[in-house]
Amino acid sequence: MSTVRLATRRSPLALLQAELVRSAFAAKGIGCELVRLETHGDTHHDVPLSTIGGQGVFSIEIQRAVLAGRADVAVHSAKDLPSATPEGLVLAGVLERRDPADVLVGRSLAGLGPGATVATGSPRRRALLLERRPDLRIVELRGNMATRLGRAGRDGVDAVIAAAAALERMGSSELIAERLDTTWFVPQVGQGALALEARRDDRATLGVLELVIDAGATRAVQAERAFLRELGTGCSIPAGAYATLDEGTISLHGVMLAIDGTRSVRSSLRGDDPEELGTQLALELRDSQGGGLLPGWDQ
Repeated sequence: MSTVRLATRRSPLALLQAELVRSAFAAKGIGCELVRLETHGDTHHDVPLSTIGGQGVFSIEIQRAVLAGRADVAVHSAKDLPSATPEGLVLAGVLERRDPADVLVGRSLAGLGPGATVATGSPRRRALLLERRPDLRIVELRGNMATRLGRAGRDGVDAVIAAAAALERMGSSELIAERLDTTWFVPQVGQGALALEARRDDRATLGVLELVIDAGATRAVQAERAFLRELGTGCSIPAGAYATLDEGTISLHGVMLAIDGTRSVRSSLRGDDPEELGTQLALELRDSQGGGLLPGWDQ
């Protein structure tokens, strides 16, 4: 195909990510054009994600554009995708993954005094932070990345939590006060990866996508998404998973927490089949808590 139409959000970070995809295609001699769309999550930037639906609010309009034939490929931050792919689409894979860790901007964890205020819109980040520092005050955080980063040190907010990959893509890594250890602060499923979806029956587009997809990173994200799908949750529930590969074997780490961070359960598994591994880890964590119930966990 001569030109691939990439559907993307209009936000500055999303456009940067779409340009990375365009560059990957250009390296293979394939041209792209961007189809810029506004999503439900973008138009309701002053409302908590848990109120407007959590995962999916940044992806549905983009997926609809591909299904309707107005674009060939949907470009997503993989962490924003629901665990189930809509009928008619296929998650073809992800690009080479950037750092999946969460970071503090403004102050490090040790630099946050008793009762300090940290801003985040993620229940997972909130619960993980309160698990280690129950004295902290957590406030809601929405808006584009520049707006969120600008909250640090203003209006009584001492620090904000963000994704390391987002700051790296923006060329703003110098703002990072501390990278949070992924063995404790387990990332959101798919964090750091750019996911590419296409129509299931569009063999030409699926064929060119194979030229830019990172097979190893795709297997890792598949395991994480299988974990989330088995839990049947979105980003309104404090849970995370992170997979790495070592000579083809997948190591998957997962966490589930109470909303207030007072209880948590973690486990890790290794295997070769990403779907089976993610499913098994989710079942193990759920079963280890007597039917999967934690305080604040609504099954």
